[in-house]
Amino acid sequence: MTGTAFITGATAGIGAASARRFVAAGWKVVVTGRRADRLEALVTELGADKVHAIAFDMRDDAAIDLAVSTLPPAFAGIDLLINNAGLALGTAPAQQADLAQWRQMIDTNVTGLVTITHKLLPTLIARRGGIINLSSVAATYPYRGGNVYGGTKAFVRQFSLDLRSDLHGTGVRVTSIEPGMVETEFTLIRTGSQAASERLYDGTSPMTGEDIAETLLWVASQPAHLNINAIELMPVSQSFAGFQIARHP
Repeated sequence: MTGTAFITGATAGIGAASARRFVAAGWKVVVTGRRADRLEALVTELGADKVHAIAFDMRDDAAIDLAVSTLPPAFAGIDLLINNAGLALGTAPAQQADLAQWRQMIDTNVTGLVTITHKLLPTLIARRGGIINLSSVAATYPYRGGNVYGGTKAFVRQFSLDLRSDLHGTGVRVTSIEPGMVETEFTLIRTGSQAASERLYDGTSPMTGEDIAETLLWVASQPAHLNINAIELMPVSQSFAGFQIARHP
């Protein structure tokens, strides 16, 4: 299968790798993100006949509406929505967290995702297309400091399953992708520290954006009668931690 994919958060990491991988497989892609210079670099790299770039913030409803309603004809027939845009901010426990960061994560990871999905659903239904939502292992496994980020990713996972139920009979496929450790700008953005990012990935052989992009393309390439409900994946170096126990005198 090939067609036109709409990829959010394509300025780096999984999104940028996915744009490259899908174009290499014969797809056209619409790429979105906040950093226009990076999007335009993708257009230059991959070709304006293959890539259409739109810069906007996922928290801007009006910008999302304009982006979807003004797609050029060559890119208007969206066959696949890849909801990749999202972020994690802060590592503090809930009682010390910054409320503004919590709200930004909710507005981006949840509200922005459902808004753009709602805008594209008529086209996806008409074309019997697909939706791939990027959740996380944080949706399933709690960890200190995960609080709202984990909550948003749990929402994405459950939203994917409920979308699948609502879209029953339309032919639209829905998949939740739930990665563990992937070496991207994720930790740098979360902590603001290059040193912290390097410490996290040092010696771990983490997954890469290209690894996840390959998984997304595989999901999109399955026969039309087959739906992949969810995929959880981790690097071999990452597994499961134990429970915490607080001891009091």
